[in-house]
Parts: sequence; structure tokens; C-alpha cells
Amino acid sequence: MFKYTFLLMALAMPVYACAASDNELQSIREQLQLMEKRLQQTESNNANGSATKSTQPATSDNAFNPAVSLILAGTYTSLSQNPDIPITGFAMSPNNHGYSRSFSLGESELGISANIDPQFRGVATFAILPEGGSSVENAFVQTSSLGNGLNLKMGRFFSALGYLNEQHAHAWDFVDQPLVYRTFWDNQLGEDGLQLKWLATSDTFIELGAEVGRGRGYPGSDRQDNNGAGAETLFAHIGDDFDASNSWRAGASWYQTMRVNAASEAFGVSNSFSGDSKTGGLDFVWKYAPNGNTSVTSLKLQGEYFRRTENGLLTYDIATPNTTDSYSVTQSGWYVQGVYQFMPRWRTGLRYDQLNSGTAEVGSAIAANVTSNYAFTPTRSTLMFDYSPSEFSRLRLQLAQDKSREGLNDSQLFVQYVMSLGAHGAHQF
Repeated sequence: MFKYTFLLMALAMPVYACAASDNELQSIREQLQLMEKRLQQTESNNANGSATKSTQPATSDNAFNPAVSLILAGTYTSLSQNPDIPITGFAMSPNNHGYSRSFSLGESELGISANIDPQFRGVATFAILPEGGSSVENAFVQTSSLGNGLNLKMGRFFSALGYLNEQHAHAWDFVDQPLVYRTFWDNQLGEDGLQLKWLATSDTFIELGAEVGRGRGYPGSDRQDNNGAGAETLFAHIGDDFDASNSWRAGASWYQTMRVNAASEAFGVSNSFSGDSKTGGLDFVWKYAPNGNTSVTSLKLQGEYFRRTENGLLTYDIATPNTTDSYSVTQSGWYVQGVYQFMPRWRTGLRYDQLNSGTAEVGSAIAANVTSNYAFTPTRSTLMFDYSPSEFSRLRLQLAQDKSREGLNDSQLFVQYVMSLGAHGAHQF
């Protein structure tokens, strides 16, 4: 208000000066000087008040402003075989194909993330399930100031074993996971616990890490009555650039857990297994883009191999005759895939999967009822095309010949859309 009054009086001075006496002019000058002092004092107070306010913790609703993202996905699926038929030789695995015929909502995701303070960052991801309802996919806190290349994650997260496991569904290069992920991890291994990573301060990418958790995800048994850790994971990753156009990353993982009264529909009846489950894995990724420019053409080759050994006691037919004896089996699986961007926004990909169910050692009391050797090799071949109008949208066509069930050749067709709304962080290498 003082600014406008001062301006008006300054503009009026020439008019008053023509008619005013010396005494009147002096009085006007004194009033203007007084008003100028008051104006300077008011501006000074406002400046001090703003500075003080900016250093205080914000308390309004707008003060906490996390990054929010929403992934919308949908799929049309055509299958020539019933998706509920299990993979041959892996009857004690979940056999979760994850398919629903015809039109279906994909696994959409709502993500929220923000820095909590200089020491911590929080992330939460909620999966909107195709059959309705939702689940907590990730909900963890990360440190940001431990130093020395250390990072601690606490809460619910995807394990860092292998290469694909940490990636969310919208970042997959194919509609579904490889067969080995489906049978060994029930598509993806999630954990409630702690994860510690160490990143070396060197030109070569070197990352070491360990996890402890309750064993919530398959093959763990989620023993809520156990105070200790139900699962442990170790992993190591190393990577580098060959030159400006080529880069690579390799890794090794080790996972172990206890399965306690793990129920399954193995061997045609309801059974349960209790024992040790130990899995080792290797992974490798190579990427090529001319001079590092991925906007025109690029190529990514990757593969993973897992080998699992389970030893314990198998109860055959928990209803009757309820017979228990020793059971031990070593199984393995691998995949290799390549994705080629042949022009801007257009990609094509090929993937080949294979499993080995192994030969089980079965105690004499249940040997007559339990198949030890299926003498069958599950395989699958997949072809993919996708088009991305922008970095926020993708349309995909996928064809597959699934021969993972003996005597059943499943011809599969998928049409998928994946759309990203809001802020979303970059994906891993």
C-alpha cells in the first residue's frame, strides 16, 4: 500500500509545487521522507519473514509431494491348451502359467516414491490384480547416506538374484516370464526383510549383496511362527563397456530356504514336502548400440541358468495312506533371448526356454507311487514384435509354441498394451 501512495504523491508534487508556499513544500518533503522510511522498514520485515519461513519445516498438505506413477496394462490371450495343466516333471512347483484366456486386465501398478529426509528414501508399489483386488508388490525404505558404496533396503522388495527378478512386469521384453522363472520362483521372488548392497568405486561395475528374509515367496514356506530368517540370498554382479557401442554385465546368485509342510498336488494327489531348498544361478547380458545411441538401432542379448537341489521328506497322499519317506531331486532350467530394435520405436525379439526335471531319489516306502524320472524335456519358443509410440506407451504382439507339457503342443497368441502415466524412474541396465 505504501508503494502506491508514495507513487501517487510523487506524481502530484509538480502540481502542488506550483501553488504551494515554501513552508507547505517543506511539510510535503518531510511527509514523503517519513513514508519512504516506513516503506523501507516494511520491505525489510517482509524479507526477513520470508527467509525465516523458508528455513522452517513445511507443514501444509502440499509440503510432501511424492512422485506418483500408474502403469496400465491389458492383454488379449488365445491358447490352444488349458492353461491349468501343469508343466511335466515339475508337479511340486506352483505351475503358475499366469494366463487368462480372452481379454483381461494385465497387472497394472501404482507407484509412489519420495525422499523422506537426507538419510532415507521410500518406495511403494501396489499391484492391481487382473482378477480384482490389489496387493503390495514393493514397500521399502532405502538409505541414502551410508557412504562407502553401501546401501541398505528394508521392507518388501523383489530379490536381486539373477537379472530379470528385480524388474517389474511393465519392463519385461516379453509378455510373460521364462519357464525357469515360472517354475523356480512362481514368476518372481519377493521377500520381506533386509537387503545390503555394496557398489565398488571403480571404473568397472562391481556390486555385491546379501539378503535375509522370512521366506515369504516360493519356494519358501512363509513360516510366520519363526523368529529367525527363513531365507538367505547372496549375489554378485560385474559389468563394463567394451567400447562406445558395446557393454555387458554378468552375475552369480545363491538362494537357500527351508520348506515346511509345503503342500502340492504332485503325482496326482495332495502331498506335502519339508526340507532344504538351495538354488544357484548365473546370468549374462550384452548390449549393443552404434556409438551408444539407442534411439535408432540396438541389440540386447541375455540368458540365465538356475540349478536347484531339494532334500527332505515327502508325505505321499496326506489324506490316506499318509506315507512319508525321503525325497531328493536336482532340477535346472535356462533361457536365452535377444531383442533387436531394427528402426526407431520398433523392436522384435526371440526367446528359447528349456527345463530339466532331473531324476529323483525316492525312499522305498513311497517309491511305488512317486515318479522319479519323467524322461521329458519341457521347451518353449517365443517370437515378439512391439511398437512404442513414445517412452510412455508400448503395443506388443507375441506368438509362442509351448511344449512344456508332454503330448500337448500349446499354440499361444498375445496382444498387449502397456501405458505409463506420471513420473517413473529409469530401469536397470
